[in-house]
Amino acid sequence: MTSDDQTAFDPARGEALRKLVGTYLEGGHDGRGLRVAIVAARFNGAVTTRLLEGALGALDEAGVASSDVTIAWVPGAYEIPMMALSLADGPSAVDAVITLGAVIRGETGHYDIVAGESARGVQDVQLTTGVPVIFGVLTTNTVEQAMARSVPDSTNKGREAALSALEMVSLLRQRRG
Repeated sequence: MTSDDQTAFDPARGEALRKLVGTYLEGGHDGRGLRVAIVAARFNGAVTTRLLEGALGALDEAGVASSDVTIAWVPGAYEIPMMALSLADGPSAVDAVITLGAVIRGETGHYDIVAGESARGVQDVQLTTGVPVIFGVLTTNTVEQAMARSVPDSTNKGREAALSALEMVSLLRQRRG
């Protein structure tokens, strides 16, 4: 996952670095047996739905059973952190939470508040609970940019968010032994 080929991770260099250290952790995408929640914002819902389809496709390919996936729809991106906390905390907590939505810049400063507070809230949830909560909320300047980032292919940001969730669960499990 990268925004440009120039900045992509080179696996060969990663292997070379592995030889220079005592412990080298790298996550995988095996989703078998994992319970995953997705918090999806209805505001700009046409974009969110496309992100959700990408995420669900990635989870299915990784072996996550559909019965182990929970989807919670919230009004908008601002409400995502509260629902993410509810899903990540408590006795029925999931292994990972994926947050999906789209905040598209408008004519007022509302965009900055919603995008910033949604991101901060998601980060707070994962740091507080220890459960990976992936920020898959698009923050774009135009509708066209949001649509381009949610196309139904390997570049779909919902798909990338799902893969990031699986990778983080894998990494944390390796670290915790």
